[in-house]
Amino acid sequence: MKVKHSNNSLEESSCMVTDYICLPDSGLPRIVVIGGGFAGLALVEKLKHKEVQVVLFDKNNFHQFQPLFYQVATSALEPDSIVFPFRKQIKGYKNVMFRLAEAEEIQPSLNTLLTSKGKVYYDYLVLATGTTNNFFGMDNVESNSLGMKDIRDSLNIRHMMLQNLEQAAITCDDDERDALTNFVIVGGGPAGVEMAGALAEFCKYILPKDYPEYPSSIMNIYLIEAIDELLSTMSKKASTKTLKYLKALDVKVLFNESVSDYDGSKVTTKSGKTILAKNLIWTAGVKGQFPKGIDEKHVVRGNRIKTDPYLKVEGYENIFAIGDIAALISEETPKGHPQVAQAAIQQGKYLGNSILNIINKKPTQPFEYKDKGSLATVGKRKAVADLGKFKFAGYFAWLLWSIVHLLSISGFRNRLMVGFNWAVSYFTYEKSNRLIIRNFKPKTMRQQTTHIANYIMYSMPRQKV
Repeated sequence: MKVKHSNNSLEESSCMVTDYICLPDSGLPRIVVIGGGFAGLALVEKLKHKEVQVVLFDKNNFHQFQPLFYQVATSALEPDSIVFPFRKQIKGYKNVMFRLAEAEEIQPSLNTLLTSKGKVYYDYLVLATGTTNNFFGMDNVESNSLGMKDIRDSLNIRHMMLQNLEQAAITCDDDERDALTNFVIVGGGPAGVEMAGALAEFCKYILPKDYPEYPSSIMNIYLIEAIDELLSTMSKKASTKTLKYLKALDVKVLFNESVSDYDGSKVTTKSGKTILAKNLIWTAGVKGQFPKGIDEKHVVRGNRIKTDPYLKVEGYENIFAIGDIAALISEETPKGHPQVAQAAIQQGKYLGNSILNIINKKPTQPFEYKDKGSLATVGKRKAVADLGKFKFAGYFAWLLWSIVHLLSISGFRNRLMVGFNWAVSYFTYEKSNRLIIRNFKPKTMRQQTTHIANYIMYSMPRQKV
């Protein structure tokens, strides 16, 4: 399929002043990719130097290495070591360009994407928009808790934790101090388990150094899981070992529990339990996010977009979905493929070849996911690994986890920074500087401040001119 790019009728390097985003008219098929996560970048890498024009859109100008968000949140790493600029990533790719904009609406009948910065025509559109936190309609929990789906979320958790620890040092109220130093993590998947382990090590090794006025027992970490096991997508052995490691770190694991309400100071579960805590980290669920314009009948559970075996969105000829947002429903995968980096990367590489085959009128094969195994770490020198028939835990699993993640980070400088930090931490338990760069305010407080400011502004008598 080839669409005339009417917004670019001048020479290749020229642009018209219109409501369209300025793009050179190369005369090549234009592939617009929304989202620069693992899936989107894998696709871009596959299409570099090919006879196509690739336009990558993202609301950020950098790629984020999500598996290490929890280390930024717990001050183990600095944020700049796990983010990498898109423009640096695509440097030297003459057929690839990046535009900073947020996708808002798709107009399939016009082959047009509406963004926050203007319109763009496409010949092929790829949705790699990923997921966001799913609070399952609990507005209070959403307003008062913090997720971990963005580098800014990780920094918010870091600043919240450090601010609350400082506040606890100056309060004389025992209940208030308990609430400030209690941490509740909701969700027993990899993100929740890794966050719990990192926080527990912070409590064990960092707290006594930075806050000698506290007993180490002052900081309590709760991990709440709705079912009766951790890491439900991994083996029983991995789940059992993980629980053992967390208990050794004094993490309080609550099975068959789920959060029903949270007011910013008190967590309430469906069974009626209450926990005083001003720190709640949500890792219990995600839902897809994508621009308007996709027919709702093609959206399935988890707000994911249903695709055919070729990752084409059902009902559309030139729109594709990859990564966490895509749901390839089949007998083998009734819930779609797992929402992990491994699957996203494989889908991105596959679709790159598939689109080139479509353009060149060559046959293409259905997508086949190859599960290369799962890894999860539970603190330093402790991890679990499921690699096909091989299932093991402990030091070697942790070493493998470290190597895999280090090699997966974008940019040599970033790998060097992360490797150096890990090496220092390995021998000293010391982590990065724990600086409160900016004042963190909970969402509810920010909303209240805005409402008060608006009230003052509109209630003040206006001076006559």
